[in-house]
Amino acid sequence: MKQQVIIVWLRDDLRMTDNPALLYAAQQGIVIPVYIDDSSQIDHCKAGAASNYWLHHSLDQLNRSMTDGLGLFKGDPLTVLQHIAEITGARLICWNRRYTPDAIHRDSAIEAQLLSHNIEVKTFNGSLLWEPWTIAKADGSPYKVFTAFYNNGCLKASEPALPMPAPASIQLYRGPKPNQQQTLQQLRLLPEHHWSDKISEHWDISEKAAQAQLSRFISERLQDYETGRDFPSQQLTSGLSPYLKHGQISPNQVWHSVRQEACLHHPQRNQQKFLQQLGWREFAYYQLYHQPQMPDQNLKRIYDHFPWQHDAGQIRLWQQGKTGFPIIDAGMRELWQTGSMHNRVRMLSASFLVKNQLQHWLHGARWFSDTLVDADLAINSASWQWVAGAGADAAP
Repeated sequence: MKQQVIIVWLRDDLRMTDNPALLYAAQQGIVIPVYIDDSSQIDHCKAGAASNYWLHHSLDQLNRSMTDGLGLFKGDPLTVLQHIAEITGARLICWNRRYTPDAIHRDSAIEAQLLSHNIEVKTFNGSLLWEPWTIAKADGSPYKVFTAFYNNGCLKASEPALPMPAPASIQLYRGPKPNQQQTLQQLRLLPEHHWSDKISEHWDISEKAAQAQLSRFISERLQDYETGRDFPSQQLTSGLSPYLKHGQISPNQVWHSVRQEACLHHPQRNQQKFLQQLGWREFAYYQLYHQPQMPDQNLKRIYDHFPWQHDAGQIRLWQQGKTGFPIIDAGMRELWQTGSMHNRVRMLSASFLVKNQLQHWLHGARWFSDTLVDADLAINSASWQWVAGAGADAAP
């Protein structure tokens, strides 16, 4: 019996292990894994320079893991997917779901069009512990405060799914290649300037490195996490955020590794405090799902009338780490050198821009979006709104 050909559309899930769409396809037939550089994305959904640098190396590593079997494309996803299906005879396309409002709308439209052309679609959860529509108050309304969302919603819901193994084997499609296929160099993800060369000195970008970082965090940092995470000089945060952002490790892998391994060796409070941080990541996506205006509008509309200063000179000093306040400048220069910054210094630097320089939080959100290797639309928007006092759960 002839095996079916299945397209797996990869996005923020650039890994082999615990990848539901990839595992399903590998178990069912011949696999065509593809990544599409989506030129149709609206501006605030497009990756910044630092994220694109990480993406370039993520795709390179994943392609190596797939023995050069990853197809790279650029353009409108529907057009590309239909073209691949026509050339290869694929009648099934699998992908892991995305959760930003624009992505949900776009994916739904693509699925409808594919179904109308007799191409089956199967989608999976590959990037969240709890999908936004599965958590709600007793009356069905969404939570608006993190503590209630996490304690009363998440922790009382079903336990996050156990991680899936990598496919035991993948039969990759080796037939005629679609003529739109690109090389990694043709995608031109790397910034034209040499700024990103500095970032390479600080990160190992691969699925294997993500697993090693998780193991290192559990064995060396978790035991002091609850209090140590507040001190930037101690470097006791997990360092997992860029790997989670680009899907080189799943939150399910992190959650269950911390639950299963750490509880045997570390005080419960450290484990719980870290898992709560994973809960904040979930809450950011939850907020964006229920309040799609979050990336560019104040959730508390009273802040629409706040007298921001709009001083380009002050913003530039902040970006360059030349404010004259040592910890702010150190953090901003660290960001420029490494593509990252300790979480507590992110909070300080953000607060300084908004509450000391009186610049609109959007200026900071856009800068972080361009310069952070872990820039994530949901987390970046939620965090900046929180610091500004314009978002959920903010202290007065």
